[in-house]
Amino acid sequence: MLGSDPLEELAVPDGTHVQEHDLVTDGDVLVGGQSVVELGVRGGNVVAGERVRFGGDIEADGDCRLDMWCDVEGNVLVGQDAYLGERVHITGQLIVSGDLDIGDDVDIEQGFEANGWIVIRNPMPTIVFLFVYLSHLLRIGEEEAAEDVAEEFLTSDNEADPVLIPRGARIDDDAWRVSEPATIGDDCRMHGNIRATDIEVGSETEIFGSLRAKEDITVGPNTVVHGDVTTKGGDVTVAPGAHVRGDISCEDCTLSEAAEVDGAIRARGETTFTNAPDDFEASEPDEDVEAADEETASEHDSEPTTEPEPAVVPLGEGELPQPAPESAFVRLGDGELDVRAEPAVRPIDESDFEWDRAGDGADPATNGDGDLSGIIAEAEKQ
Repeated sequence: MLGSDPLEELAVPDGTHVQEHDLVTDGDVLVGGQSVVELGVRGGNVVAGERVRFGGDIEADGDCRLDMWCDVEGNVLVGQDAYLGERVHITGQLIVSGDLDIGDDVDIEQGFEANGWIVIRNPMPTIVFLFVYLSHLLRIGEEEAAEDVAEEFLTSDNEADPVLIPRGARIDDDAWRVSEPATIGDDCRMHGNIRATDIEVGSETEIFGSLRAKEDITVGPNTVVHGDVTTKGGDVTVAPGAHVRGDISCEDCTLSEAAEVDGAIRARGETTFTNAPDDFEASEPDEDVEAADEETASEHDSEPTTEPEPAVVPLGEGELPQPAPESAFVRLGDGELDVRAEPAVRPIDESDFEWDRAGDGADPATNGDGDLSGIIAEAEKQ
């Protein structure tokens, strides 16, 4: 915010985590104007430009400066001094450990507390105040004093790098959308898809979302991306130990042989595989996952291995099924019927049918036990 370059990219320093809808960092947080941050912010100094909207609480260990027309959906807790421009809206409380410099028409719904001085006026924007102050020192010939002031403003006691959010960005749990390059540091934990002109991700970082850029994308060593990696007209480089749990789409793809890609690789140009360096050490797998894999492997090893039986065997080598049992019982209602199993083919001499009378005009349906008409008449009487 103090020059032409600092906010021309999305910069997430090392060790930044998104915890329970809050952006947590050890350094400062600088947000460009016209941005929407649908997250809470916890850091050192928190500085926001005009018309910035925060969707959660702000906790600043140092100073907090919100320019005009800023909106905070939550509480604002400040460890040192606070500066609020005109028409700032805070839905929660404002608690300041130091001095409070507040502008006109500021709306704090649940009140405010300050341990130091409270000055109600329209505070001058930071960049304007710094420019006027330095110009006055240079005009009176105090060049050394101007250098000291610039060094004091541009340097911070906090050794951690700040989080830089460019102008017009939109950040929430679903996506981080910026129209500038994005740089993600080492050992970070991010939630949401990242959309930028080009993306560079450090090592040991886990991103729960996809990466999409217009230009190049670089995935650092031992980094896990839970989504696709897509670039419109650039190249994709995947470092050793990285794990992309999705597809890769790009112009040219450079993939380390020690990297993993679960999905498909669609490269309009060339796909190059590189050797892992000799001193490369992949991240150790999770102990619980490793124990589960060993248990599963031991279960498979303990199972007996039997040869499958063929469905068709040559005649004479197979065994015919055993004949039906001597008797079978079929339940009919509350009783049981004894059905004797008989072979389907029997010799003629063992049959009960009177085969000698088959051609003498007797009706086979009666089986020689009487006239058919008499049987029918007997049935009708019943």
